[in-house]
Amino acid sequence: MIPSKEEVLAAYKRVRPFVHQTPVLTSTLLNNLAEAKLYFKCENFQKMGAFKMRGAINAIQQLSETQKQTGVVTHSSGNFAQALSLAAKNLGVKAYIVMPSNAPKVKKEAVKEYGGIITESQPTLDDREREANQIQKETGATFIHPSNNTDVILGQGTAAIELMKKHSDLDYILTPVGGGGLIAGTALAAHYLSPTCKVLGGEPFKADDAWRSLQTGKIEANETANTVADGLRTNLGDQNFPIINKLVPEIVRVEETEIITAMGLIWERMKIIVEPSSAVPLAAVLKKQTFFSNKKIGIIISGGNVDLKNLPF
Repeated sequence: MIPSKEEVLAAYKRVRPFVHQTPVLTSTLLNNLAEAKLYFKCENFQKMGAFKMRGAINAIQQLSETQKQTGVVTHSSGNFAQALSLAAKNLGVKAYIVMPSNAPKVKKEAVKEYGGIITESQPTLDDREREANQIQKETGATFIHPSNNTDVILGQGTAAIELMKKHSDLDYILTPVGGGGLIAGTALAAHYLSPTCKVLGGEPFKADDAWRSLQTGKIEANETANTVADGLRTNLGDQNFPIINKLVPEIVRVEETEIITAMGLIWERMKIIVEPSSAVPLAAVLKKQTFFSNKKIGIIISGGNVDLKNLPF
């Protein structure tokens, strides 16, 4: 069941008071390179540094008062861990966060700063899920998935709504594809509010489960996901895949070198810090330059949480 236009607009109203209305930037040089007009929705300037704040704040607001009193729990190695911790703090709710033992120290510190209660687990998904289940049993906390949750998906779509309010005549909006929450929310927003605007995804060849899922019509997994775009090493879920399958006509796959080049261009030319995952949509536009030529294209810059000791250039 695909959420309705009313649900999309209601999420926008709920999320708006709690997030930054992030800027939309342009670059003459990048426009010339792409031979298109590019509009970058800069969620790297969002609270906690990524679009995931939107989904977290929407999901917590949708809980009952009883659920809010017992808290929320998730498992995440980074951005959603920070987003749920900060959103919960802002709404006076406890947040229990399961983080793999190999999660970056800087991300663990941020979660603690935002008031999240961390439980470390072994780095496998099974171990993360087991710990989260245990916390649920012990505390009664409500589990909120980082991307496969309808309220999270609707929250993530609010970035595209803000973008389309500023630029109502876009031909395309591109997002990176990891767990599928951002592209599903973006596709819903465009479907209802700008039906002539198509939403496409960008994805690394080294983690192309979403591209394969669109080919087969069912959720595919990655055997390995050894990509520099560490935020995209996750899989689609049963809540977001039906939306993506229906509303996203294409996902463009890009090479690691193309991601790094696009990231370098954004840092150098736009003077903003973005994480590798955020550069994937620009890499996709540059790869398919002829296809996108002379079009107006929105690009969701998903986040700017980088480990400065581990840059790819």
